[in-house]
Amino acid sequence: MIIILDIISAIILGAVQGLSEFLPISSSGHLALIPHLLGVQTGLEFDTVLHIGTLVAIFSFFWKDIINLIKGFLLSLIDLTEGFDKFKFELRKVPEKRFAWLIIIGTIPTGIMGILLKDLIETIFRGTIFIGFFLIITGLLLYYSERHSSGNITAKDMSFKQSVIIGICQGLAVLPGISRSGSTIASGLCLGLEREYAARYSFLLSVPAVIGAGLIQVKDIATLDIPFMVLLAGFISSVVFGYLAIKLLMKMIKGWSLDIFAYYCWIVGALTLILSLVF
Repeated sequence: MIIILDIISAIILGAVQGLSEFLPISSSGHLALIPHLLGVQTGLEFDTVLHIGTLVAIFSFFWKDIINLIKGFLLSLIDLTEGFDKFKFELRKVPEKRFAWLIIIGTIPTGIMGILLKDLIETIFRGTIFIGFFLIITGLLLYYSERHSSGNITAKDMSFKQSVIIGICQGLAVLPGISRSGSTIASGLCLGLEREYAARYSFLLSVPAVIGAGLIQVKDIATLDIPFMVLLAGFISSVVFGYLAIKLLMKMIKGWSLDIFAYYCWIVGALTLILSLVF
């Protein structure tokens, strides 16, 4: 049974999902911690509704990029009908076509890890103590990446090997407390990606993963035992705050350090560990 006490609780949870999905502070970790503070119980189905809200936020912010990705993918399929050499040549020549396949290739390891490891990890790493530990790990990843980010690689010269590595890092976000955006942006920076492009690639790489998770659980959404207005409030909140989080990070990534998020993860992670051990 999923219990959401009121609309305010749903709005708060939607805001937490929207902000923590795109800011590198772990949405899974916060969605596990905040309900304890609110005194409510949520479930994966309600979390899926919130994730769909953040997906809407991505489409709203990056709609031009997504249209170009779809266009590039379809055109590359046409190239493939004219021969594999033509296909490879166009991937090297046209950034839009290459970017589309960089997203596709990066999604493959994420999907494999999600399918094979999700249930196992949720069984092993249950409890807030693990959330605290992995939040600290997220902070370390962000802190390290800021000191090894001097590249200017964009879609035109990013390799498919790099997309696979970033996809694997995204798959690690199945661990509670590991930030999806944090792990992908940090790995992108360490691999030499230009800062704004690393964030853009991270956000767009999340689209197939969120769609896949939503499709798996969409059948359960119709059976949610919560009022429609409460559900709608959480959804709208996740859309609004997700959009604002994307806009904020895209501005910050250009000239600000990610250290502020590393410090935040360390503080919240340490407090979570302490409270878990005490209580």
